[in-house]
Amino acid sequence: MSLHWNDTLNFISKLGPRRVFNMSKVLSSYYLTRWTGKPIQWGLPFTISIEPTTACNLRCPECPSGLRSFSRPTGNLKEDFFRKTINELHQELTYLIFYFQGEPYINPKFLDMVKYAHDKGIYTITSTNGHFLNDANAKKTIESGLDRMIISVDGTTQDVYENYRKEGKLENVLKGARNIVKWKKKLKSKTPHIIFQFLVVKPNEHQIPEVYKLAKEIGIDEVKLKTAQVYDYENGNPLIPTIEKYARYHKKEDGTYTIKNELLNHCWKLWHSCVITWDGLVVPCCFDKDAEHRLGDLKNASFQEIWQSDAYQNFRKTLLQGRDQIDICTNCTEGCKVWA
Repeated sequence: MSLHWNDTLNFISKLGPRRVFNMSKVLSSYYLTRWTGKPIQWGLPFTISIEPTTACNLRCPECPSGLRSFSRPTGNLKEDFFRKTINELHQELTYLIFYFQGEPYINPKFLDMVKYAHDKGIYTITSTNGHFLNDANAKKTIESGLDRMIISVDGTTQDVYENYRKEGKLENVLKGARNIVKWKKKLKSKTPHIIFQFLVVKPNEHQIPEVYKLAKEIGIDEVKLKTAQVYDYENGNPLIPTIEKYARYHKKEDGTYTIKNELLNHCWKLWHSCVITWDGLVVPCCFDKDAEHRLGDLKNASFQEIWQSDAYQNFRKTLLQGRDQIDICTNCTEGCKVWA
């Protein structure tokens, strides 16, 4: 049986009648919205990203954590607040992403929170730069029940890797990946499904074949190539790949760049998912890195109240009127894809 099929079966095993019913309500209301042009929202999100921390050990050039440039407060997700939130959402929630900004493993309670969500039958995923996967953390990761782990490997040699992962050490990342694979085998666990994520930028695009070889040598389950979002792209950017299919941006005849995909006036993410920051703010998606579009605060209201609030409905309505009216949507190529 393929590793991808194992992961798919694992995800399906999390789907009970209540979660499937909620997913059907969300999906039907999304298509009804597209048909009527009016924001109709049934059910609760079945995918949520929650932020373990805003702190990071690296200084990646297109990341607010790396640039230390947040305009919002920084800190760690508190375990008691996390438990309260999961207790409210777990019956409908299927897919929980432990990532927004920052490096999750910096939060000392991170794996305890993964275990809590796992015990509620939720499919859990995280994304890490791989620098904290020492032997003890690797073992505890497997024991936590984490279902999917994305490890950022944006180069197969140190000189290329550090072009984007500033202050990172590729040797530490690969050692951490080997620790995860080792403990997964030792504990005879089918999880997590381990992914090497390769953010394709101009300095590393020539190493795409090498990352597949490296993943196979270590025992990684899957490699994913990810296109890079850059903030200043109109006049070109040294990170934009020369290989066209890996670039989000297209060079026009006058030498300037534009986003490839058309900005359609609908967004699947606003119906099936959202982001919760470490301090309880609910924001529409992962493109709102500074939490400027604050649709509610879980310290002051329940999630269901926020999800069906006038603020959320007005945001959905604005998007339906014109996606170009919302700043975070103008550099997005993902939101229109169902199941993205």
